Amino acid sequence: MINLTIGEKVWQAAVYCILIVLSLVCLLPFLYVVAVSVTPESEVLRRGIVIIPESFTFTAYKEVFISHGIGQAYKITLFRTIVGTALNVFFTIIAAYPLSKKYLPGRKPFLLFIVFTMMFSGGLIPSYLLIRSLGLLDSPWVLIIPQLISAFNLVIIKGFFEQLPAEIEESARVDGASELQSLWRIILPLSLPVLATVSLFYAVGHWNSYFDAIVYLNDSNLMPLQVVLRNILLNVATQSADSIANSGAVSKFAVQMAAVVVTTVPILIVYPFMQKHFTKGVLMGSIKG
Repeated sequence: MINLTIGEKVWQAAVYCILIVLSLVCLLPFLYVVAVSVTPESEVLRRGIVIIPESFTFTAYKEVFISHGIGQAYKITLFRTIVGTALNVFFTIIAAYPLSKKYLPGRKPFLLFIVFTMMFSGGLIPSYLLIRSLGLLDSPWVLIIPQLISAFNLVIIKGFFEQLPAEIEESARVDGASELQSLWRIILPLSLPVLATVSLFYAVGHWNSYFDAIVYLNDSNLMPLQVVLRNILLNVATQSADSIANSGAVSKFAVQMAAVVVTTVPILIVYPFMQKHFTKGVLMGSIKG
């Protein structure tokens, strides 16, 4: 047990108070969104800002799931996030592992080319022409294949691999292990923090992405969740109060908030399970370039 002086205790209490206030500042907007999504419109108009509703209604969520195709969008987004993240991590590992070896012929030109892509790209029109020539337009794979490897994530994993003691792999080779066996049985188990971090990067990127779907997809059944959310916010915002009242629909503001909650909560549920690896993986993977 560490004995703290009075000054240290006061400082520690002040730090805790500041952190609590900052946490509330970050949490209150989300609580407001959730509260409005389950609060009747009359109460929202009467109270203005609602954090703890007096009465509850889930009509806005019914409206979102029934009328706006959220179910199909969820399937596309889950497919993109799960399959895309798995492929992203696999191909990033396959590319980062040989590049972490200083004896690889042509290593520096490869790394220079990869870093160059982080700063410059071909542009939207050449990318569209390439996607069209590959026959990926109006295909769910267009949301995954064009961005299989992130140069930033590749550099992070490569840096982590470089920090692992070379003696571990040398002893594995003495025992007769091949490069792939060393990677699978030794390197990857030691790299779980950075792999969890990169997986979270990829998963959040897939979950939040919408621009590529707008550009490359025309079929509404292939639109991911974020595009459907965008359409809900735009369509509901353009409806007049009279039309909503006459149709018996719920408040357009409640529908907007319900759509935000539906698209945000899943990734918030996943994040706490990855958080313990997050900081460690980023720091350890970025010490070396």
